[in-house]
Amino acid sequence: MSRMTEALPQEPAMAHAREVLRHTFGYSGFRSSQERIISHLIDGGDALVLMPTGGGKSLCYQIPAIVREGTGVVISPLIALMQDQVNSLLQYGVRAAYLNSSLSHEEAALVERQLLQGELDLLYIAPERLLTPRTLDLLRQSRIALFAIDEAHCVSQWGHDFRPEYIQLSQLHERFPETPRIALTATADAPTRREITQRLKLQQAAEFIASFDRPNIRYQITENDGNARERLLRFIREEHPGESGIVYCLSRKRVEEIAAWLRSREIEALPYHAGMDNQTRQGHQNRFRQEEGIVIVATIAFGMGIDKPDVRFVAHLNLPKSIEAYYQETGRAGRDGEAADAWMVYGLQDVITLRQMTTASEAGEDHKRMERHKLDAMLAFCEITTCRRQALLAYFDDHLEQPCGNCDVCLQPPQTWDATVAAQMALSCAHRTGQRFGVNYLVDVLLGKESERIKGFGHDRVSTYGIGCDLGAAEWRSVYRQLIAHGLLSVDLEGYGGLHLTQASRPVLRGETPLMLRKTRKMKPKRRAKQIDAAEVGDADHALWQALRALRLELAQAQGVPAYVVFHDATLMEMAERRPRDRQQLAMISGVGDHKLARYGDAFLRVLRDIPDEGQGSPMDGLDRPEN
Repeated sequence: MSRMTEALPQEPAMAHAREVLRHTFGYSGFRSSQERIISHLIDGGDALVLMPTGGGKSLCYQIPAIVREGTGVVISPLIALMQDQVNSLLQYGVRAAYLNSSLSHEEAALVERQLLQGELDLLYIAPERLLTPRTLDLLRQSRIALFAIDEAHCVSQWGHDFRPEYIQLSQLHERFPETPRIALTATADAPTRREITQRLKLQQAAEFIASFDRPNIRYQITENDGNARERLLRFIREEHPGESGIVYCLSRKRVEEIAAWLRSREIEALPYHAGMDNQTRQGHQNRFRQEEGIVIVATIAFGMGIDKPDVRFVAHLNLPKSIEAYYQETGRAGRDGEAADAWMVYGLQDVITLRQMTTASEAGEDHKRMERHKLDAMLAFCEITTCRRQALLAYFDDHLEQPCGNCDVCLQPPQTWDATVAAQMALSCAHRTGQRFGVNYLVDVLLGKESERIKGFGHDRVSTYGIGCDLGAAEWRSVYRQLIAHGLLSVDLEGYGGLHLTQASRPVLRGETPLMLRKTRKMKPKRRAKQIDAAEVGDADHALWQALRALRLELAQAQGVPAYVVFHDATLMEMAERRPRDRQQLAMISGVGDHKLARYGDAFLRVLRDIPDEGQGSPMDGLDRPEN
């Protein structure tokens, strides 16, 4: 929901913007707050835009850059992201280029000449290069329509993708005070938004805060009971066979192991992490972008530069370090608006490892304290017994009135149980063993295990030894994990993971406060029909769907670009459903702008005509294009 109330600028500027939307990008109407943002920027105002991944952020600066006089300069953090954006814009007939280290000296000189001569609508550039004296001098000699700072959360030192060079972008306000600026991100809670505003000197900017909701993503989170990779394999085979996805792991070693194991199970999986040589890492990323059905197994080093719209799932085999990181990473699924999954298994060891990483870092104490709070919030999010989407949105000061019906809690409501007595046992065991030991040791004491270690410490003689035999080891581990999530126990990282009682545990120990915990269960999600599946509506439609995809792949490979740059799946699906018979009808399909119509129209129309229609003819008559 936009926070702006200004009137739209008078025509003809917005008339021009709507023409660009329809004829260049192929959409009939603006979505959400796009029109208000675009009008504000065309009028010369600064803006801070928060919009979910797949919500149409790019158009918010691309259209004003085309409408306003001069070149729109887009500050982007990664080469891959620039290349994707420029390749897509060129397909639409937009005059776009990038300046980065991937260009030869001659190629960079050509782009600079195009900028100086006013031959570019959009120029993408990394912050490091932007702030060099040479580039700043080049910009001063050019006509600049606007500055767009993409992935603006990188400015936040509390954020998950902090880039120190982003802090220096405040120079744009000082050096180009008359040029409008727009900062955009999909992930920023209230403190991060304040930091973006302060560091980029956007205190006078209009804020446009769209809903963070991604209703097409189904959230599934469950405990790691020791067979995480088998469950991952089953999830991929049963719900996303032959589809693109991302699997996140905490360590490089784990990435390599999981990728190799999936390949041994006939899943086309490729590793990606910062420890690989650049050529191999880049090759794997390019295969993921350009081929269908590739699964990338990666550390968090992978993702921010990925603009692939048809990622059907994002899986986590370890706990992310914050809700912001979780939202950002899961947001790489389903950018095309079609059904996608965010799937995760996690365990207490993840919490301990992440806290140890925070403690060992060279960051200041304030930063470490913030990191611990964010991790606590992430763990609590995993353990909730109410709608996950409502909790996720509430974290970003967004609200959903009703449970979403598309998360594991809504689809399979967890059972709860009165765990007051069990919690008292667990807390007492930690206390009576000296608050020095981790979960596995405490569970062994509760279960009365006869080990030399327990006997050596004399803990076979404490009152809690063997009193927990009514529960199994997995159930006790779940109890301890939830006690940590509820803040009743803390982990002593310097004491090798020993559990300490907190002040909040006292009312539970004294029996003053009952405690309800969720029962441990395994996720058994129902298989749902994929939204893009022409096979369900007849052999002819299936044949047409496959033929359209084959043509798209052929055209993309001839140009060395990803298939989705030619047309998104949603555009092909609409072609298959509506079966346009001529250029006029094809132009009404969402995502088919004038340039793509001229370039690809005849080839796709031939495919559409060659495969017979089992239905009642083309349903195109009288229909207009949907909004983007």
